[in-house]
Amino acid sequence: MSRTTPAVAVADPYAPAEPARVLTVTSADGAVLHVEVHGPADDPAAPAVVLAHGWTCSTAFWAAQIRDLSADHRVIAYDQRGHGRSPASEACGTEALADDLEAVLAATLAPGEPAVIAGHSMGGMTVMAAASRPGFRDHAVAVLLCSTGSSRLVAESLVVPLLRPGRLRTWLTGRVLGSRAPLGTVTPLALRILKYATMGPGSSPVMVRACARIVHACPRRARYAWSRVLDALDLDHGVRELRVPTAVVAGTADRLTPPVHARALAAALPHCVSLTVLPGIGHMTPVEAPDLVTRRIRELVVEYAELKEGA
Repeated sequence: MSRTTPAVAVADPYAPAEPARVLTVTSADGAVLHVEVHGPADDPAAPAVVLAHGWTCSTAFWAAQIRDLSADHRVIAYDQRGHGRSPASEACGTEALADDLEAVLAATLAPGEPAVIAGHSMGGMTVMAAASRPGFRDHAVAVLLCSTGSSRLVAESLVVPLLRPGRLRTWLTGRVLGSRAPLGTVTPLALRILKYATMGPGSSPVMVRACARIVHACPRRARYAWSRVLDALDLDHGVRELRVPTAVVAGTADRLTPPVHARALAAALPHCVSLTVLPGIGHMTPVEAPDLVTRRIRELVVEYAELKEGA
């Protein structure tokens, strides 16, 4: 059974948590992935949760969820290729993302071991890309999709203000999101830009600084390469293959993946168990609404992972 332990207060709740174990996992094409295991690694009663972060982020993005869940869950987080401590690879695409998730599941879970998998932004797209894979279906008993979409990402984005939907806005948005320009150091201006583009207006300074540290640390080449993948994304078929119980979370102030995506996912998913649209929250839902995201993960564990373990 899942056991809830009161969270320990920390000076910076978004500071990266210290993993119990660090692994280097090799994907299907030889790409090397940095993987962390947090929590009671040797406790068979500790349910498994797997976290897949989004574009320009890293395992540090899940710091709040890791700190809470690792008290009574085995939490597995990994850096997407080219992000964090996972080196860049020549292969960039949704098939590579699916390969990587399968490799992480195989390296960290016993055969058939159930897990709840949460994906944010590109991490959610990773889940959709892997939905029909045997390695995914062998383990995934429930999924949480946070601030993500399956197609038309650039066309639906609201990052460029004032312009109406259409070719001009889509073209200009693609140039902004796919810029090769270096982000540089985290300055007051950089914080304002990042908050406008990715977070809700009520986001606290500590939240904005935490996201800026992570995003600005992403290598420029990886940021550009994966922006091209997202520009051409079409994973509508993957949504239809995602047959496990799935919860969807989005924010009304999300400019990168507006709620139109969440509603489309909820309508297309074979087994959508909930759609939560958070007023005033932007794209960075695990950072902006950490308690809600963690609570959704815990609910999925109790409802589906523990049920399977006890079957």
